[in-house]
Amino acid sequence: MRVAVVDGQGGGMGKYITERLRKEFGESIEILALGTNAMATVQMLKAGANEGATGENAIIYNVDKVDLIVGSLAIVLANSMLGELTPAMAAAIASSPAPKILLPIHKSNVNIVGVVSEPIPHAMEKVIDWIKKRMESEQDV
Repeated sequence: MRVAVVDGQGGGMGKYITERLRKEFGESIEILALGTNAMATVQMLKAGANEGATGENAIIYNVDKVDLIVGSLAIVLANSMLGELTPAMAAAIASSPAPKILLPIHKSNVNIVGVVSEPIPHAMEKVIDWIKKRMESEQDV
């Protein structure tokens, strides 16, 4: 399974997601770090991503070539991450046929009613469980 982790700004969220995925799944998944800037990409590579690419064109080009996309809710919101995530990036990610697992981080002035606010580590456990179920269902086919 090829998983894209998308992040920007300092790359802290993407780094955490990448570390957790690598710890849980080892080399059974391929992680592609897609950063809105070079610092974010470097942080995800240091955390264990197999490959990394940076910027608008890299994100637009690669989101159709992965099996799963993981990131904060901001990755589908135009002009989020203090403007780093362009409308074209948001549209490409949202339009990708890959399933998206979005962590409900509320820094984008968007609130989703009914979503329980919880610490990121708890939300990441749900991400891990979702991916495990997906991988198991693919093995059954």
